[in-house]
Formats: sequence, C-alpha cells, structure tokens
Amino acid sequence: MIGLLLSIALFNFAAFKSNKLLTKNQIVHIWTFTIAAQLIFDCMIEFKYWGYWYFEKEPNWGGLIAHIFLVPPVNMMFLNWYPFNSDLIKKGAYMAIWVMAIVLYEVLTLLPEPWGFFHYGWWRLWHAALLDPILLLTILKYYKWIYRLEKQTCI
Repeated sequence: MIGLLLSIALFNFAAFKSNKLLTKNQIVHIWTFTIAAQLIFDCMIEFKYWGYWYFEKEPNWGGLIAHIFLVPPVNMMFLNWYPFNSDLIKKGAYMAIWVMAIVLYEVLTLLPEPWGFFHYGWWRLWHAALLDPILLLTILKYYKWIYRLEKQTCI
C-alpha cells in the first residue's frame, strides 16, 4: 500500500503542479474518461478473467483507490507535455518514451508489498507494451475532441 499511496501523491502533485495546458473542464473530462475506460476494461480483464489485479483477486478498496487516483494524473501529464506542434518523429519518440516509462513503472508495481500492489495472472509486460500506445492514442484523440467541443462552445 505504501507504493500505491506514494505513487498517487507523486503523480497527482506532478500533474497539477506542472499543468500549463489543461483547463479545469478538460481535467474533469480526462479524469472521468480515464476512470470509466479503466473500469470497463478491468471489469473483464481483472475481475472476469483474472489477467491481473490490485492487492487481491476480488474487488477491494485499495484497487478502487488505484482506479480512481493513479492513472488520471498520468494521463494529465502525458497530455500536458505532448508535443502537439512538433513533427511526427518527435511525437513518436514522445509516445515511445511514455510507453517505456509506463512499462517500467508496472515492473515496480510488481514488487512485493508494501511497495508493490499489482499482481499478474496470465497478463504479462508485453501485453502492456502493446496496449499502452493504443490507450495513449485514445486519450489523445479524446482530448482533441474535447478541445474542439470547447472551441465550438466559445464561438
């Protein structure tokens, strides 16, 4: 639990302290979308097929805390620092760095408790490495959609 709580504190502090791009409305949208997408995916992979789980195989408060407070600030940082006005090579490199960082962080979460809190069933790191770019692109597309909607309402 120590690793989870430290991660939540660090990620949230970094996300909100470094934010120069996202409006409060965008933060709420990103936060809500992230929680909804993660819970939908995890209902199947975590709870139905036991691919992975937080702390215990059954739903638990620690896992709920991870779902609500761990990934949304990471998505905020990803979007806040994304090189929107750069070429495709810089965007690709940025994406690759984030995928490597996320996979590395996942390795740390697999440490024994109290530092680690994540456990594998049949899920492996290569699953995350393949899925993370898709998830990051999804959050990027969602942000762009919200940004366009905000622009339309301000006209």
